[in-house]
Amino acid sequence: MFTGLVEEIGTINNIHQNGQTLVIAIKANKILSDIQLGDSIAVNGVCLTVTNFSKNHFEVDVMPETFNDTTLRFLKVGSKVNLERALAANGRFGGHFVTGHTDGIGLIRKRSYFENAILIEIEIPEEFNHLVIEKGSIAIDGTSLTIFKSSQNTITISLIPHTAKASILGSKREGEKVNLEFDMMAKYFYSFMQNKSQTTKSKGIAIEFLKENGF
Repeated sequence: MFTGLVEEIGTINNIHQNGQTLVIAIKANKILSDIQLGDSIAVNGVCLTVTNFSKNHFEVDVMPETFNDTTLRFLKVGSKVNLERALAANGRFGGHFVTGHTDGIGLIRKRSYFENAILIEIEIPEEFNHLVIEKGSIAIDGTSLTIFKSSQNTITISLIPHTAKASILGSKREGEKVNLEFDMMAKYFYSFMQNKSQTTKSKGIAIEFLKENGF
């Protein structure tokens, strides 16, 4: 479990690709202070497992499903990435609940400024429109953000100067892709309502059937 509060920006040191699998070495500093093999690290919002590390870098494996469903396949040596360690049981919780399981990929359509805010308009896959709510939460490249505005297939988020400086979103440009993880509570609520609706329909059919047959 993560919070969506980026701890530091890392740099890709090396990438070894074999088909649709990757071994990525990432240069970091802060998150290496207590790192252990098997730890979970969110890299641009994708939960990955530490397979090797030294005093100035760590390595992770990317499997085919993650390769195809996230932006990690677009990384190059020198690319900057958002990094966050899994939430400690005794840690202070900020941001919102982020699992590190990316739902899809978004495309930055427009970047503009309003006083001290950076407004970023992102195109999202149509199948996730039902999970969008204005003032609701979303994780973009692992950064916990609030949906400022929404329309069909697009959302707009607003970056304060601190977030722009502390995450790679501050330097992302129009045409670049980002990882999207929609709010866990929205997904659970939608799933609950879908199941409830199906159950209600099933009960309705059963009651109607019984009445028609004299029960």
